[in-house]
Formats: sequence, C-alpha cells, structure tokens
Amino acid sequence: MATDFAVSAWSRSQIAGTSVCALLARGLETHTPGPGFIPARFTTDLFRPVLTDPIELRTAVVRDGNRVRVVDAEIIQHGEIRSRATVMYLAVADQPPGEVWQPTHTLPVPDRRLDSPEGNPPLFKSGDLEWTGDFASGVNSERKCAWHNVPPVVAGDPVTPFQRAAFVGDTTNLVCNWGTAGVGYINSDVTVTLTRLPEGPELGIQARDHFSANGIATASATLYDRTGPLGTSLVNGISNARRQVDLAAFAEERSFATQR
Repeated sequence: MATDFAVSAWSRSQIAGTSVCALLARGLETHTPGPGFIPARFTTDLFRPVLTDPIELRTAVVRDGNRVRVVDAEIIQHGEIRSRATVMYLAVADQPPGEVWQPTHTLPVPDRRLDSPEGNPPLFKSGDLEWTGDFASGVNSERKCAWHNVPPVVAGDPVTPFQRAAFVGDTTNLVCNWGTAGVGYINSDVTVTLTRLPEGPELGIQARDHFSANGIATASATLYDRTGPLGTSLVNGISNARRQVDLAAFAEERSFATQR
C-alpha cells in the first residue's frame, strides 16, 4: 500500500514513477546473483498509471548464466499489468587494457550531507546557483542537478543501493524537463545503466541532454555520488501541457520541508 510520500504530483490517485521504479527494483533484487554481479541495466515501462490501491508484484528469472542474469518484474492491479521492468546483471571482471576516450565531467556536490536513515528532502541546483531545498528554485531554463537520500521503499526495510539508483533514475524527468513553466512531460519509461552501485546514502543526478519535438521529449542524465560518476539514466516523455506540474506548489501541498 502506498504512503503519502509515494503519491504522484500528477494525480492524488496515482503513485509517482520514482516509487514505482524503486518498488520494481526491490522485486527484481530478490533474484540477485550476489556480490559478484552488477545490475548493469534497469529498464521500466510506465504504460499505465499505478494506483494507490493494493499492489501485487510478480518476478521471474528469464536467463541465468555464468556472466549474465536477466530478471523481469510486473506490477499487477485489478487484473492488469500496470508497469513492468527488467534488469540485466553482469558479472564483475578485470578492466581490459588500454585507454578509451572519456568526457570531462563537472559534478557538483553539496557541502551538507544527507544521511538520515529515514531519508531527507532533496536538494536542487540550477546553473551556477547554490544548492537549496526550495522547489521553486528550479523555475528557470538553467541546467539542473538534484541530490537525494532516498527513504526506505518499504517501511522497516532499509533501502539498497540498487533501489536508490532506480528511484533517482526516474527523476531524470525532473532535472531535464523542468523549465520556466514547471514540468510538462510525463515520462513513459526509465532506463538506468550502472558500472557500479552508489556508495553511501546519497546519490546525485545531473541533466545531460534534452531534445523535444511533436510533444515528445527524450532526456538523459548522469548519476553520481561523492566519489564520481557511476552511470546514466534515460527517459522518454509525452507532453502533458494541459496539466503542467508546478513543483513548488506540489511541495507546499505535501508539506515537504524546504531547506534554503
């Protein structure tokens, strides 16, 4: 059953994509091959709203090998599949020799640490502005970053690094598609790719690209922690211009604490 924190900004009767992704990741993680593997690719299809009604979660191992394991998961409500996800676990191995081109990253981190076991409200950064907990700070067209400490996905069950990455991956829609009039796209999917799991309770996300035309957007972001980049996230979005989300108003409605 969904708590108030899981409720979507788009509708009080729906669960936010962040919580859907994290819950699916939790189900997929029950089939982890162990510490010698990394969940290298996680993809969620968000093709029906997940409601604040009771949720049934189904999982199955699709492929099990020495170097690759693939697991599927589905959220079922009222006899329908509402959302589905897949994860590809890859075996850890030695790095191959040689040098490969890599882009230069400038990944800002806040001085203040978010380390509460129950999670913290996120921090935001737009362009050259300072980190802040004020949701209204993102009402601009600057490049955005967000810094998260995700609360437990299920009460009494500590959040895992993979669940944290799945949750934050869905916020690609926030950092990449948030502009001067709010957020006008609903993401229809999320793909997270990881070379390693995040370390510690904090995880950052920085907008990388945004392309849009015909009411469709595709956007990508970099996932990183205090030790550096660890993967990417990608979302496709559908225009919802008639119901743009004003995140500042949403935060006030849900009584989220602001940390200026």
